[in-house]
Amino acid sequence: MSTPNHKIRLVMELRAAGVADVGVLAAIERVPREAFVPPTFRDRAYEDAALPIGHAQTLSRPSVVGLMSQALEASPRMKVLEIGTGSGYQTCVLARMVRRVYTIERHRELMVQAEERFKALRIHNVVTKFGDGWAGWHEQAPFERIIVTAAPADIPGALVDQLAEGGVMVLPVGREKRTQALVRVRKLDGRTTIEELDAVRFVPMVAGLPN
Repeated sequence: MSTPNHKIRLVMELRAAGVADVGVLAAIERVPREAFVPPTFRDRAYEDAALPIGHAQTLSRPSVVGLMSQALEASPRMKVLEIGTGSGYQTCVLARMVRRVYTIERHRELMVQAEERFKALRIHNVVTKFGDGWAGWHEQAPFERIIVTAAPADIPGALVDQLAEGGVMVLPVGREKRTQALVRVRKLDGRTTIEELDAVRFVPMVAGLPN
């Protein structure tokens, strides 16, 4: 379970990992990570480690959540699209930072569990969708910020199209875990620029819905 010491130690580890944005650190401090971890791993909730959540998916390391959230350069009035709800942990961190989060998950069971967590934590500025993240959320586009929590081999064109002018997208890209890079895509004057930020390891982004 969470204690003040657990959270203080985690924030210190995040700072050491390069997470300096006070808004990001405050959001992470306000979200109880133990609420997103399976019971068998609850004693490890405040370790800087990725933990399994089922369906071959993982709960990302807090440092990765912090660095991706920081790379988004989000502000409180923004509308954000998240691809890959997973446990809902990254979603809740974003919800503490921005006006509204639209999040898509392809595993219905994970989506239902995440929705229950949002309700229990009284997170009211998240809109969920069961669907294929490769297609994005055309009806709600454009988005000022987009974050992707699984790694496609290439940047999905539909997500670039749904990124607003002046918008930023952060995602891991790469076919193999050992060669994935965290990149930041900026859209200016209808053109995109790509900046490589760090080496990462994410589960692959899969097209379509499970059978």
